[in-house]
Amino acid sequence: MKKFFLLFILIVSGTIAHAQEKKPTLMILPSDNWCESRYFMSTYENMGMQVNTPNYQQAFVEDSELPLVISKLGGVLTSRGYSVKDAEMETKAVYARMAEDNLAMSKTSGASIAESPLDMIKRRAKMDILIQIWWKVNREAAGKSVSFILEAFDAYTSKRIATSSGTGNISNEIVPVMLEQAVLDHIQEFDLQMVQYYQEMQHKGREIVLTVRIWDNWENDLETEYGGEELLDCIQEWLTENAVNGVFNLSDATENFAQFEQVRIPLFDEKGKAVDARSFVTGLRKHLAGAPFNIPAKVMLRGLGEANLILGEK
Repeated sequence: MKKFFLLFILIVSGTIAHAQEKKPTLMILPSDNWCESRYFMSTYENMGMQVNTPNYQQAFVEDSELPLVISKLGGVLTSRGYSVKDAEMETKAVYARMAEDNLAMSKTSGASIAESPLDMIKRRAKMDILIQIWWKVNREAAGKSVSFILEAFDAYTSKRIATSSGTGNISNEIVPVMLEQAVLDHIQEFDLQMVQYYQEMQHKGREIVLTVRIWDNWENDLETEYGGEELLDCIQEWLTENAVNGVFNLSDATENFAQFEQVRIPLFDEKGKAVDARSFVTGLRKHLAGAPFNIPAKVMLRGLGEANLILGEK
């Protein structure tokens, strides 16, 4: 009887721990292929180049199935413990502000860097994982079925972290209901892949990309010495002290430019607030603003996971 009681306690404790385990925050959007096949695409300018990108605002307004599909899928994921951001509302807010937010400029030199609409949505919504859904309806003599591809991407690095696909049973239900059932039949492995990725990220930190540049009117560069050390070495020392387990990779560097990839930053700061590329790199900016450097700098972003620190002015 005593052994049975202990076993019962272990099972209940494990169940409670699993239920309380923090899961990542998600946002669900239609896939690029789905948008392109329905002509929900637009063009924007990025550093002088024309780039085609999904027009999510148009898709939400013009496609009657999309809002209900995302609502159904959101319900499936919410029931499994995820926090799901409202993609339609975030999209509306971003597109309403694109004219003024599309370019971030230096106050003095007028240099600029552009973000894609998806980068802006990521930055505003601050989700951990972006879910993209593609589906199509198959019409057969016996009725109709729905095929789908569900993919999860790290919102910071755009790495694919989970995928699931399949075809539902023949049904006469509306497409969103058919799709909900098809996803439910395949969701367990997809859920497991996302949870495993997030658990690893909690232990190792999340990845960002940091690019350090200098304004062309600044009199110094990354080889300028401060206290007997070159500025680039000083930046690397700060990263060693502040990145999770000191993990980062200096992939390229010159006197005017340094590219740091796979910079591991904590998920949360000491106050429990979520850390993103802006807040982490702002710490470096403040460090360089103090003695002995006294370097003014500007932080520019692309989405959540890529930051440019430009030295010499704001």
